[in-house]
Amino acid sequence: MGKKRSGGGLSPTQQAAKFLGVSVLAGAVLAGIALPAVGALGLAAKGSVEGFDEIPANLKQPPLSQRTTILDNKGGAIATVYSRDRTVVPLKDISPYMQKALVAIEDSRFYEHGAVDLKGILRAINENAQSGGVTQGASTLTQQYVKNVFMEEAGDDPTKLAQATQQTIGRKIRELKYAIQLEDKLGKKRILANYLNITYFGEQAYGVEAAAQRYFSKSAKNLTMEESAMLAGIVQSPSRYDPVNDEEEATKRRNVVLQRMAETHDISQDDADRAKEKPLGLKISKPQNGCITAVKGAGFFCDYVREVFLTDPVFGKTKEARAKLWNRGGLRVQTTLDPQTQESVQASIKDHVYQTDKVATAATFVEPGTGKILGMGQSKPYGFGKNETQINYSVDRKMSGSNYGFPTGSTFKPFLAAAALEQGTPVTKSYPAPYRMPYPKSVQTCSGKPWVNNGGFTVENENESEVGPYALEEAMAKSINTYFVQMIGETGMCPVMDMADKLGVVQGNGDKLPEVPAIALGSKGISPLTMASAYAAFANRGTYCTPVAIESITAPGDKSLPVPKSSCSRAMTTKTADSINTLLSGVIDSGTGREAGLTDRANAGKTGTTDSRKNAWFVGYTPNLSGAVWVGSALQNVEMENITIGGQYQPKVFGGQVPGPIWKDVMVGALSGKPSPGFNLIDIPDPEQDRDKGRDRDQDEDPDQGDGSPGSKGKSPWPGISLPPGVIGGGNGHGGGHR
Repeated sequence: MGKKRSGGGLSPTQQAAKFLGVSVLAGAVLAGIALPAVGALGLAAKGSVEGFDEIPANLKQPPLSQRTTILDNKGGAIATVYSRDRTVVPLKDISPYMQKALVAIEDSRFYEHGAVDLKGILRAINENAQSGGVTQGASTLTQQYVKNVFMEEAGDDPTKLAQATQQTIGRKIRELKYAIQLEDKLGKKRILANYLNITYFGEQAYGVEAAAQRYFSKSAKNLTMEESAMLAGIVQSPSRYDPVNDEEEATKRRNVVLQRMAETHDISQDDADRAKEKPLGLKISKPQNGCITAVKGAGFFCDYVREVFLTDPVFGKTKEARAKLWNRGGLRVQTTLDPQTQESVQASIKDHVYQTDKVATAATFVEPGTGKILGMGQSKPYGFGKNETQINYSVDRKMSGSNYGFPTGSTFKPFLAAAALEQGTPVTKSYPAPYRMPYPKSVQTCSGKPWVNNGGFTVENENESEVGPYALEEAMAKSINTYFVQMIGETGMCPVMDMADKLGVVQGNGDKLPEVPAIALGSKGISPLTMASAYAAFANRGTYCTPVAIESITAPGDKSLPVPKSSCSRAMTTKTADSINTLLSGVIDSGTGREAGLTDRANAGKTGTTDSRKNAWFVGYTPNLSGAVWVGSALQNVEMENITIGGQYQPKVFGGQVPGPIWKDVMVGALSGKPSPGFNLIDIPDPEQDRDKGRDRDQDEDPDQGDGSPGSKGKSPWPGISLPPGVIGGGNGHGGGHR
């Protein structure tokens, strides 16, 4: 609803009484008389002040709330956000017609009188009484500016706004005193410029620049005579004279302003008459506010930037302080988003997963060594309509993401392998790894109290032909579940917890991972951003960098604000990282991730598919880009078998089939024209045993294989640990695993 300047709606008699009261106060003020706390004027009444001399000496003028522009790392605009759509401009960038029109209709003697215009008060009383309405106000432009300052300070707080506009003698006295002060301090030109920048013009437009853009799609400096008259006429009552909703009323009001401009000799009568015959000539620009308007599908990244600002203490010690700074706006936020990467993310998502599909995908890409988020997108667009969402599937709940993240399946296995290697486990380590086996009887935890398999729970591989022994390289390539359960049994939980901490791996709800062996197979929900950032540490030869989204922020006046910095720390030795890079290169060369492999540069990655196929992942990287792609149902209620995704029928979804090609296409586009560095790979000796360990990977990925036989009917083998639906697929307690 449009805002209406106070003072309208009173009868001529009421207006006369009000103006006479103002004139009495004005006379007292100009005479320098301190008004008493009690007496005939009743200044001690609610809403008043105790006396003129006791009003604070200086008017607090808050910085005007303005638009904030969010930019990509090349300076291109992503989105504009604001609590109030305003762009402050100097008087030289405001049309002279606009300046004259505003003065003519609001305060024609502005340049002749002081802060209070007694002659204007008497004239307004007379003309308003004769017209039977309110065609002219009694307040000077300076007084109106002071009132707008009160309203700006109140913001959107209804109580404070009511106090700022209440019709009391006390408020009027404050207004008068500050008007006198500002006339002396600022001068007429500054006051006019400030007024034109602060006042409300309706249709969410604050200040003349935003109004010119909203109604005429042009800058304030290019406003014509009749356009200026229309805008000046809106100020008295933005709702009544709204040209969008009532063009006829707005035209009448514009013509009143034109006539007034002629009477004050700002324009000739002939010019006014010709202008009155012209249509309004509106060229409306709809408000472009918020992350919903972001380009290149960057709405979720835009929202993430906002969440960073509102939650990071670098922008203010309290939540309220950060929100106030954000709402005040006027910022230029240069982000880390790379337009080439972001365009590639969106193009790949569009090709592989449709907005209307039963499942969704989310993809996030970061730069190893810096933590910079270069791309972020998902198939369900940012919005409020059907098949749209405001939940960012790529991030944790505290950043407006999913409540728990998504179970990661076998993409967690490299974290376990890194922890084991850090403990001295050789990269050639072999385990019997049968097709099916019980979980270890006990697994050591950080507390010293071991986890015990009291329920006799078991784990199995994807296919019956997958029977060990296996060495680590082949076990990683084929994603052998029983191998990694044996590894966590020998390594213990604490080294894995320590590695997860060093890699920033937490659950989507912010909680630390539980100390249960099933985490080795990706049973817990984690966000794509967390996974992409953790894998980036492998690409960066063992150094983990926290993700960052903001490069720099410039506030009004070209003032630079501090921004969060990525914190980099060593998570593992370079030898361990090089070993993991070698192992995960094998996943793409000859393992479950063959469909994701890049042919023109070094790359590595891991697939993951959880039980009941409710989640499929591919997390991979080159030395200069790391990315995670998740496919599944946000509600975890779709089993991806016999399903069509992106127009392609899928008998059974695997991490290497749907997420893998999405990742591959993103990488191809994002890295086109970019350097192609290599990994520091290690030599892993061939296993001593040379035996057939089952079919090749094309057969292993055959959707007709794998029995998924029932075991404990989905019962959690870990008392007190709540698992997402479908995490223990087939009821065998293997916690997701798969490819």
